[in-house]
Amino acid sequence: MSYYQPPSRPGSPRPLRTLGLVLGAVLATVLLGFAFLVAATPQSVPGHAQLSLVQHSGTGQQVAAPLSTQAIANKVNPGLVNINTTLGYRGQQAAGTGMVLTPNGEVLTNNHVVAGATSIRATAVGNGRTYGATVIGYDRTRDVAVLKLDGASGLPTVPLGDSSRVAVGDSIVALGNAGGAGGTPVPAPGKVSALNQSVNALDESTGNTEQLSGLIQVSANIQSGDSGGALAGSTGRVIGMTTAAATGGPGGEGGGIGYAMPINQALSVARQIVSGAASETVHLGKSAFLGVAINDSVSGAVIQQVVAGGPAAHAGIAVGDTLTTFDGHAVDSASTLTGLMDRFHPGDKVGVGWLNQAGHERTATVTLAEGPVG
Repeated sequence: MSYYQPPSRPGSPRPLRTLGLVLGAVLATVLLGFAFLVAATPQSVPGHAQLSLVQHSGTGQQVAAPLSTQAIANKVNPGLVNINTTLGYRGQQAAGTGMVLTPNGEVLTNNHVVAGATSIRATAVGNGRTYGATVIGYDRTRDVAVLKLDGASGLPTVPLGDSSRVAVGDSIVALGNAGGAGGTPVPAPGKVSALNQSVNALDESTGNTEQLSGLIQVSANIQSGDSGGALAGSTGRVIGMTTAAATGGPGGEGGGIGYAMPINQALSVARQIVSGAASETVHLGKSAFLGVAINDSVSGAVIQQVVAGGPAAHAGIAVGDTLTTFDGHAVDSASTLTGLMDRFHPGDKVGVGWLNQAGHERTATVTLAEGPVG
């Protein structure tokens, strides 16, 4: 993690990430689960050589008789988990959803559900047990993460469908940890209203932006906490992973418009993660940590806070200094630093440069620590 978001107050709810959605000439605002910002470290993860999934690839959603909303929920809910995270450096907690892919507890979710977490716990809807969880890997740019539930076995998995067969007008049911309430997810029925949508994401707490594309747009009551949950088709097979919702409803409700990542796209990333194939965007294992909070300004990457006892503090970096270089590369913003940090892992030594408040240039070599999830 390149830096952390300072807490507003102990126990405060994690802020929502907003998205600007561009649909032709229409500009709307949408919410995406919970805020995120962390840099990761690519490293190999033993013991996860292959992700074997049974994925239905019929000729359409209506091959089998459509099920009732409750029947779909009964079919999908046992394979869901309610995720709760502690954001230690922010003094906050957050909640989301995940989908069980394998009986031994490999779970698919959005990266933003677990980003910034210093601990993760997941309660399986199917058996009611709560497990500690570790992150196998994640892709921040495509907002996908895969978790491993500690000590899990014999878990029911979600029934997987084929998102390439989805059409506008198809009936859907969204299932997730709405509002972070826990327990058995309450179904949110709706329809597919558009395909292949793109959203520009803005994290209001950090100012970072990203684009997600190829999303399924639905008319359904998506809420905060639903992120990482299941979007099921009329036959009860998962065709998408709930990722975003339009603003407008009270209490984090989505105002009736939601967005899901096609399940084929999400599973492609998940398979890459579980196979241990790191790339420019896929990061495996633990995250590196410099220990500074950065405030982007016209004068550059100004240090807002420094974690006591962290690598930056040991180097002599102080609040009010301006970070200028990392590993020999120029740093002009928080997002630039996060991208540079992706190349490193805990224990790596790296050169940093900064300008102190007196205007003097300083350099040091720091040993990166282990930080929160990316």
